[in-house]
Amino acid sequence: MSSLKNVEILSGLDTSPQNLEAEQTVLGTILLSNEIFDEIADINEDFFFNPINKKIYKIISDLMAKGLLANPITLKNFFSNEDELNEIGGSEYLVKLTKFSTSKLQIKYYANLLHDLKIRRNLIDISKETLEESQNKNSEISAEQIIESAEKKLFDIAERGKFNKSYVEFKEALLETIAVASSAYKNEGGIVGVPTGLRDLDDRLGGLHKSDLLIIAGRPSMGKTALATNIAFHAARQIQENNKKSTVTFFSLEMSSEQLSTRILSEQSRVKSNDIRKGNINQDEFEKFIESSKNLENLPLFIDDTPAITISTLSNRARRIKRLHGLDLIIVDYIQLMKSGNYRNEGRVQEVAEITQGLKALAKELDVPVLALSQLSRAVEQRDDKKPQLSDLRESGSIEQDADVVMFVYREEYYEEKKEPRVGTAEHVEWQEKMSLIHGQAELIIGKQRHGPTGIIRLEFESAYTKFKDTQS
Repeated sequence: MSSLKNVEILSGLDTSPQNLEAEQTVLGTILLSNEIFDEIADINEDFFFNPINKKIYKIISDLMAKGLLANPITLKNFFSNEDELNEIGGSEYLVKLTKFSTSKLQIKYYANLLHDLKIRRNLIDISKETLEESQNKNSEISAEQIIESAEKKLFDIAERGKFNKSYVEFKEALLETIAVASSAYKNEGGIVGVPTGLRDLDDRLGGLHKSDLLIIAGRPSMGKTALATNIAFHAARQIQENNKKSTVTFFSLEMSSEQLSTRILSEQSRVKSNDIRKGNINQDEFEKFIESSKNLENLPLFIDDTPAITISTLSNRARRIKRLHGLDLIIVDYIQLMKSGNYRNEGRVQEVAEITQGLKALAKELDVPVLALSQLSRAVEQRDDKKPQLSDLRESGSIEQDADVVMFVYREEYYEEKKEPRVGTAEHVEWQEKMSLIHGQAELIIGKQRHGPTGIIRLEFESAYTKFKDTQS
């Protein structure tokens, strides 16, 4: 029986998706013209199903990596002994491979075909693994974890291109830079990222950029969630107005979806959120409330209010949303309420580090900005100057390290109103004067920006409607 026949029999032992002739064509073409290897260098031995062809391609790759010639003669000499050569079909098979060669143009078609077949085999493997895990009654893995694992594997396959290059030539990066600059030049205000709806913030950041992890930090009652909700609404409204098939996804670990929608409705209807919850509204306000709700019912904003969500679950759900509905922005409220999913007792600092690293990785993977909220440590309260700084980031320096932008929400009014002196005193008069000056004033302090300057942005805050807006200039 010929060595070529041996190869065919080996391929027939398994019904997995495969194409022996395509594998032989790729190998034969490389053996005749080594320069072709560079055209398809992003494939590897795993693209080959047949074990003999897999081994031959691995040897070719090793030879090419050493700058050596790869042809039937050099391949024959590469084996340590005759028995090892016979394992791949002998020198006869190496020579016959060259008869399957094709052109430089067609080789990419065959390489893409091998890639497609490899993906199909991967899908079968995922199905088998999922079935085995589901049928294992003694497994400690929960059904939810099985789903998450399968979704992650499927997403990795779905998002992968024809060839998953690990590098980008400088000219490609240059073209992308020019495209971004051109978009900023043509766009009014120079905004290339997702707009926040706040003039000065968009001017400072240029919008929320793809692949960036942005942090909004502050002490309780500073308005972090209100600011994030304002940004989420504006970004979703822009998607809607541009008739774009995409969404904004808000992972709310603290507030329910109903509470968030109440805030948005309050802002848009100009009916106080506290009155909405209490039902303390008149007929006109109720009608405004209903009318606003009708205008917002198709807003492309998704809210996931799962408490104590793990970074892996959040990532899988974000991947699913992007695949099914498109995704422009992810908001997480807030980091300290998340779980890493790592149940080894390594401390909260390490857990937060894993979460922030996971959020940054997700931003890069999905190519969307991730805006995450964070609490600050109580050290702020111990100082006379309550303005937050980077060292106040709670529980982990990794938040500052992993973030591209860190912003702090600060409202002096919140602290000053707690200092009210006794009514009727001169101090109380002075206090009232100061309160009138700082009433409704807020600061957004940019403590870190990888791509631009830091500084302070002044905003106005309407607490009754939980709304931040630009100062009147």
